[in-house]
Amino acid sequence: MGLLSNKIDREVLKPGDHIYSWRNAYLYAHHGIYVGDETVIHFTRGGGQEIGTGTVLDRFVFSSSPAHPSDNPCPKCGDQSRLDGVISSCIDCFLSGGELYLFEYDVSAALFLAKPRGGTCTLAKSDPPEDILHRASFLLQNGFGGYNIFKNNCEDFAIYCKTGLLVITNISVGRSGQAASFLAATSAVVSSPLRFLTASFSGLAVVGYGMYCASRLVSDIGVRRDVSKIPVERLIASSS
Repeated sequence: MGLLSNKIDREVLKPGDHIYSWRNAYLYAHHGIYVGDETVIHFTRGGGQEIGTGTVLDRFVFSSSPAHPSDNPCPKCGDQSRLDGVISSCIDCFLSGGELYLFEYDVSAALFLAKPRGGTCTLAKSDPPEDILHRASFLLQNGFGGYNIFKNNCEDFAIYCKTGLLVITNISVGRSGQAASFLAATSAVVSSPLRFLTASFSGLAVVGYGMYCASRLVSDIGVRRDVSKIPVERLIASSS
């Protein structure tokens, strides 16, 4: 893995690894937990529903469903194109034709900020593999609540499995670095004070990127103060 890419070969995967694969020309990434035997546990929403509009736009923009069509299902997984929630898939269905990447934990603030895209690493530390696999398996049987692009998505699921950390305040973004990056970029672009800080385009770009980086950093699960370590059994009990 390098500074700009976390791409790895599947031969080096270990049970408990948090993996992801970019979708739709790097528009977003789908995340999951590798559990061994070429199998991934991940959190998704059925095809055509990914952002909740109920239109074809959902599938075009944010679909993370396995790619096999219902008339030609995967021989290992069957037809998963309409499954909803926490599911188990073979790694080929999870990748959906994309490349394999490893999400990094316990990175430095400098490395975190050097990564141009969110949703690839965190300052938070990972728990031992046995804890990660227990959470993933437990949630496969009991679910992870309702899917929400900004508060409870596939990256949130994988990060919780790895760390046991949950956001305990009712704010607009969960643990996902992708969601935080999107909101940070939006804030940097539309923030009205920018026009008072600089008059040049280059200055505006520098200020905007600085705001983007700062917002990403303070939103990271390893830095935030509004998180708590929640046992998976208690998580399910409290949502019942």
